[in-house]
Amino acid sequence: MSLQKLENNRNKTVVQEEVQILTDLLEDITKNMLPAETFDKIMQLKKLSSNLDYQGLDKVVRSLSNDEMVYISRYFSILPLLINISEDVDLAYEINHLNNIDQDYLGKLSTTIEMVAEKENAAEILEHLNVVPVLTAHPTQVQRKSMLDLTNHIHTLLRKYRDVRMGLINKEKWHNDLRRYIEIIMQTDMIREKKLKVTNEITNVMEYYNSSFLQAVPNLMLEYKRLAKEQGIDLKQAKPITMGMWIGGDRDGNPFVTAETLMRSATIQSEVILNYYISKISSLYRTFSLSTNLSKTSKAVEEMAAQSQDTSVFREKEPYRRAFHFIQSKLIQTLLNLKEWALVGSSADERHHIERLFGTQGHQQGVVTDYISNRLSGAIQELAEDRPPYYETIEEFKQDLAIIKDSLLENKAEALLTGEFAELLEAVEVFGFFLASIDMRQDSSVHEACVAELLATAGINDHYSDLSEDEKCELLLHELLEDPRILSATHAEKSELLEKELAIFQTARELKDRLGEDVIRQTIISHATSVSDMLELAIMLKEVGLVDAEKARVQIVPLFETIEDLDHSEETMRKYFSLPLAKKWIASKDNYQEIMLGYSDSNKDGGYLSSCWTLYKAQQQLTAIGDEFGVKVTFFHGRGGTVGRGGGPTYDAIASQPLKSIKDRIRLTEQGEVIGNKYGNKDAAYYNLEMLVSAAINRMITQKKSDTNTSNRYEAIMDQVVSRSYDIYRELVFGNDHFYDYFFESSPIKNISSFNIGSRPAARKTITEIGGLRAIPWVFSWSQSRVMFPGWYGVGSSFKEFIDQDPKNIEYLRDMYQNWPFFQSLLSNVDMVLSKSNMNIAFEYAKLCESEEVQAIYYIILDEWQLTKNVILAIEGYDELLAENTYLKDSLNYRMPYFNILNYIQLELIKRQRRGELSSHEERLIHTTINGIATGLRNSG
Repeated sequence: MSLQKLENNRNKTVVQEEVQILTDLLEDITKNMLPAETFDKIMQLKKLSSNLDYQGLDKVVRSLSNDEMVYISRYFSILPLLINISEDVDLAYEINHLNNIDQDYLGKLSTTIEMVAEKENAAEILEHLNVVPVLTAHPTQVQRKSMLDLTNHIHTLLRKYRDVRMGLINKEKWHNDLRRYIEIIMQTDMIREKKLKVTNEITNVMEYYNSSFLQAVPNLMLEYKRLAKEQGIDLKQAKPITMGMWIGGDRDGNPFVTAETLMRSATIQSEVILNYYISKISSLYRTFSLSTNLSKTSKAVEEMAAQSQDTSVFREKEPYRRAFHFIQSKLIQTLLNLKEWALVGSSADERHHIERLFGTQGHQQGVVTDYISNRLSGAIQELAEDRPPYYETIEEFKQDLAIIKDSLLENKAEALLTGEFAELLEAVEVFGFFLASIDMRQDSSVHEACVAELLATAGINDHYSDLSEDEKCELLLHELLEDPRILSATHAEKSELLEKELAIFQTARELKDRLGEDVIRQTIISHATSVSDMLELAIMLKEVGLVDAEKARVQIVPLFETIEDLDHSEETMRKYFSLPLAKKWIASKDNYQEIMLGYSDSNKDGGYLSSCWTLYKAQQQLTAIGDEFGVKVTFFHGRGGTVGRGGGPTYDAIASQPLKSIKDRIRLTEQGEVIGNKYGNKDAAYYNLEMLVSAAINRMITQKKSDTNTSNRYEAIMDQVVSRSYDIYRELVFGNDHFYDYFFESSPIKNISSFNIGSRPAARKTITEIGGLRAIPWVFSWSQSRVMFPGWYGVGSSFKEFIDQDPKNIEYLRDMYQNWPFFQSLLSNVDMVLSKSNMNIAFEYAKLCESEEVQAIYYIILDEWQLTKNVILAIEGYDELLAENTYLKDSLNYRMPYFNILNYIQLELIKRQRRGELSSHEERLIHTTINGIATGLRNSG
């Protein structure tokens, strides 16, 4: 069953009931808070918007005072949020229900494993599969953590609604609890007053581990292995899901990411997982009350129990409990040692900050703080051998758990290995002591500047940047192969940039030594264009001992972002794979080489069609080159939430990748509001992780019709269409002198750039230049003005030109849509984006432009929008958008009237701001409307 069919068949009655309850509660709460006249205007706006009376809507909005807009904006921002929660609850309920009654649904793991079990290499596929969602610091999720906590409470209550309907839960109490949380939401600041810092981003994202990942991932691992065993496949070291992290290590364009933030990210992650283990062991201690009067225990468990400090007379005949107590004490000491290590060498301010961050987790914080303070002050002078036992490596922890496991197996107590113990064993395999692998990322120009400085101060070359590509590579290879010296070990004064970069690489080395190799596995080069870019990074890694002439402790990963970079990626990687040194580095990583693909920058550079097709072809070419050199090329997909940044339904996106492009590993970024939507609770997290795994397996084992005899014809058509789409897009965005002014005058880009949505600046260099503008505010702005420009512009004209060349061409395109998953996913995403756009509202934004010449850009966009809609429907064979996705259509119908109103309020606020009629405090209302519209659209950035 497809996801769309699943969603179309969901219980609309329950959702409608829930939405009505939520709406009634919000109305009643708001009515009690506002003057009757203001509340009546809310009801009037709802009626006008539902009737699509935009003229009347505009008139009422213009009549609102600034004070009235405060609560009216909140009302229409919160209502879509509540509807979203209801829909999420319903999806989770439906998935659980279908699982329990053994019905199929999109991405169902049991169905997928049954399919793969028919393959000769089924065990190999399942053993080596690894899908990695990487949480990134691009938060278009603008809600405060307080709001997220409140929405989680509402989510929990709505999960109980079916029991309320059946009379199993007191309806009045349930209703009062729901009202209380909604009332608190109405009186809670939705928007951050202060801009996020990197450390805030780190601690914020950790909440998703505590609330969902730490439950969902181990359970998915257990189910994966259980289903494989049902098919006669006994998996040994399978890790279908592991987690990745950019926050704290991604410093491309973010000056606030430093060695200190990398250290914080890694140590806070370690503390989160250690506290999880401590909590699990504590629970197992309470559970395992097995008595030697009634059960047998291995000698190894008895020896472990003898080392425990749990000397209670009531535990004398409970060796498992004492063994778990001993393990817990070692974990606590491991946590103490970690914090001490993180604090030693830090400044006083840093120590205070780290202590505060550690304190957020709360486990025995007084003991930890007192112990560390005494250690640092010299009050405690323990010798290493006198310290209480602790775990130096995760392997030692595994060995202790294995002792208990083996004892239970020896004494026929297999049932006790299920439940929490089984979850703990899986968690240890996935999370280790590091939780998630942290990627490091920096722009290639920074690496070049640092290497140039190192070579100059070491007296090797004073003009490195002026060398040709071949000359650069020759020099860099000599330094990597022939010269063992450390270039930075001179007395020459270093620039601030070089000091900062060397410090972060040194910290990476220390973290790997301390927490294990997996804490940092790759470092990524933004705007990689050449082999010298990769060798420059290698020089920096050599400075701290992370690469040498034989092996690499971290992998060097190029990120190809623009259309031009993607087009030349084949040439770059061919040269790299030909280097004997690179072959050794890759061999040290089991012959895997990761390559990252940038969706958002390629889209901003060449438009939607050009981006998608160039990425598709690049994967084909890079996979083929890898096969030629015996390298298993794996791809890291830099996807955003919205279609313009590579978003859209994840299952379809993965399942439509080129044949053989997924060997057994795939990584993809998860960011912005997408993290909250997919992983905000353990049910949603489990389902979305399940879909990732199933989609990857599906693409590995399923041969599509388009993979064989039709592919050449399809690709030739795409080459022709995409070439024109690229030209059409570039002609407007970079060729029209008025486009720049149109974008900046007709969108809330300046408000978005000042929005406290993340630590990273909105632009790499300057906000007044499109090329330097980051993709997030670019896409975010177009979604706010309801144009959704990056997700469709250039599609209509290019296909129309192809269709007009020959009457048969429309049939070719329809055949492609029916038989080629890539093309179907491509057009379905355009269909979805068009359905969320509103060109009537977009025209109101266009009227913000001061001159008619600039405003005229709107009509160019409008013509292309209408043409694109007509062409998409003609190819799909439908009369209206979202014809195959009635659930999304119904969902938008629920929410559209409310965020349409927010658009008009936002427009009026922008006008008043430009006329100087808003105070600085009132300008925050624009941010409230931005939040509300993003909430309604659900894939804003």
